Amino acid sequence: MCEVRWWVVGVFLFLVLVSRSPAADTNAVLTGWLAAQADLHTWSADFTQTRMLKALTQPLVATGHIAFATPNNFRWELGQPAKTIALRNGDEMFVIYPRLKRAEHYPIGKAAPGEWRDMLSLLDAGFPHDRAGFDRQFRILSLTETNGSWLLGLQPVSAFARKMMTEIRVGLATNNFSLTSSELVFIDGSRMRNDFTTPVMNPRLDENAFMWKPEADFKVTEPLAK
Repeated sequence: MCEVRWWVVGVFLFLVLVSRSPAADTNAVLTGWLAAQADLHTWSADFTQTRMLKALTQPLVATGHIAFATPNNFRWELGQPAKTIALRNGDEMFVIYPRLKRAEHYPIGKAAPGEWRDMLSLLDAGFPHDRAGFDRQFRILSLTETNGSWLLGLQPVSAFARKMMTEIRVGLATNNFSLTSSELVFIDGSRMRNDFTTPVMNPRLDENAFMWKPEADFKVTEPLAK
C-alpha cells in the first residue's frame, strides 16, 4: 500500500477504542468508557501527529484539528493551513488536497468493493456505544496504565485489515475516559501516533463542516474503483 493509503487508513482508525488484560479490570474500564460516551454528540480537539517510518532516521511531525459528530461524521485537517483534509459524511468519505486541487473519493457502505468493505467498516466503531458491535470488529490485546492514561491495544478481526496493521493502540484518561492518544502499528514496522490536546465535548459545530463539493478545477479520483 502506498504512503497515501496508509494515511487514509490511519486518519480514520484513530476513532477505534478497546481494552483488555486481567478480565475484571478490562471490563471495568470498557464499561466506564462506554458510559462516558452516552452523552457525547460532538467532539473536537487539536492534535500532534508523529509518523515513524523505517526509511527515515527522524520522525515526521505535523499538527492539526479534528471534529466529530455522531453517529459517524468527522473532519480531520492536517497542517495549518490544512494541507490535507479527511472528511466523512454518511456512507462516503473524501481525502482532499487543497493546494494540489486534488481529492480522493472512498465509498464506505455497500458500494465499497470487496475486502475493502471490511476495512472501511472499522469506521463505524468510532466512539461505539455498545460492547457487541465493538467485539464484532476487534480482538482485544492489552490494557496497561501509564502517565494518567489507560493504554489500550487491539487487533482487527478482519483478516484483510490485519494484512495492513498489527496493532492499534489508544490512550484514555484514567479520570474521565477522554481520548488522549492513538497509535497505529503497520505491518512494515512503521507507526503513526496522534496526541490529542484541548479536547471539547459537545461543541457547537458548523453544520457544513462535514460537507464538501469539489470546485470545477478539482480532480477527483476513485482509488478503490476496479
